[in-house]
Amino acid sequence: MTTKYEVKDISLSTEGNLAIEWSSQNMPVLSEIKKEFETAKPLEGVRIAACLHVTKETACLMNTLKAGGAEIALCGSNPLSTQDHVAAALAKSGMRVFAWRGQNKEEYYSCIDKTLEIKPNITLDDGADLISTIHSKKTELLKDIVAGCEETTTGVIRLRAMAKDGKLKYPILAANDSQTKRNFDNVYGTGQSTMDGILRATSILIAGKKVVVAGYGYCSKGIAIRARGLGGHVVVTEVDPVKALQAAMDGFSVMPMSKASEVGDLFVTSTGDKNVIDKEHLKKMKTGAILANSGHFNVEVNIPALEAMSKGKKIIRPNVEEYITKDGRKIYLLAEGRLVNLAAAEGHPSEVMDMSFSDQALGAKYMLEHGKNLKPDVYVLPKELDDKVAYLKLKSMGIEIDYLTPEQEKYITSWDEGT
Repeated sequence: MTTKYEVKDISLSTEGNLAIEWSSQNMPVLSEIKKEFETAKPLEGVRIAACLHVTKETACLMNTLKAGGAEIALCGSNPLSTQDHVAAALAKSGMRVFAWRGQNKEEYYSCIDKTLEIKPNITLDDGADLISTIHSKKTELLKDIVAGCEETTTGVIRLRAMAKDGKLKYPILAANDSQTKRNFDNVYGTGQSTMDGILRATSILIAGKKVVVAGYGYCSKGIAIRARGLGGHVVVTEVDPVKALQAAMDGFSVMPMSKASEVGDLFVTSTGDKNVIDKEHLKKMKTGAILANSGHFNVEVNIPALEAMSKGKKIIRPNVEEYITKDGRKIYLLAEGRLVNLAAAEGHPSEVMDMSFSDQALGAKYMLEHGKNLKPDVYVLPKELDDKVAYLKLKSMGIEIDYLTPEQEKYITSWDEGT
């Protein structure tokens, strides 16, 4: 390993340390786990390669794993999501960090390659690019890897597809599918941070506008709720009949994108699929339409089609690109079509990432202990660890709950008592 770090500006470390300090104060569950790790050292001598959004919250996770004894190398999981002051702070602390905001594709994958020089025993991913690189270009590393963890929906989808095709070579914990991640990070975190990114980029008034939200999964549901809370008239588009029905019964208008594209003022995608907003939809949009994506990859809006149908474009504000179509309309694309909550804002609030990254920390420990006995597949965090995170979060909020009595426990686990 020749290079210790590659960041934008190491002199930003002081600012980064302050941001990490602020974040840690709002992540009490992870702080509690860090104390446990400092004492028990469950990751002593373990090499961890992480490809994650390099944010102040991620820094708190890295510091927790380091407290547990791990040796870490970190790169960014998106070219626009790295917070340069945070990357500088981690690098200054002695951690191997290869990340800066504004990478091109070649630089992005070069950083992944440098991160993998650590020859990991555990991998942490957000989007599965690290795992994909190992399986396609760095197969010699597989012999040292016990297991991995995946943070986001898109990555879990990719990894389940790999497992189904028999291509996955080591077990993965889907941190994304933990109840304390999916029900909070995906809903409340994505909802708030997505609207935050849109507002920082555009400074528009949401109230009174028709906001088209593509999808009604956990993430899109959070976006729809927050957009309605700001006074938006929300339209949901879906391909899943059950989710579409749920959106309708939650009080949202539901229609296909072919119709929604004619009426929308603001469009937000968060589906994990490609070309959700396609050429046919772009042709129908009124002038002034704003396009934002909160899915992991910048494929949900068909950007090549938008480029092809435009006669010119310009940066009109930071993270706002104005396209002038050949028929004279103006369409605005936010953050190059990348995840707007991280590219144009700071990502999810620390309070909700507290649970997600606690799942990751406990998941890394669990997979290290059990990975050798698991076949290559995608697994979920055991319920007792998921519940531990929830109990610790409730405790930090000063909330007490009821517990089942032995009689109640027996009743709901037996069949012999009836009317």
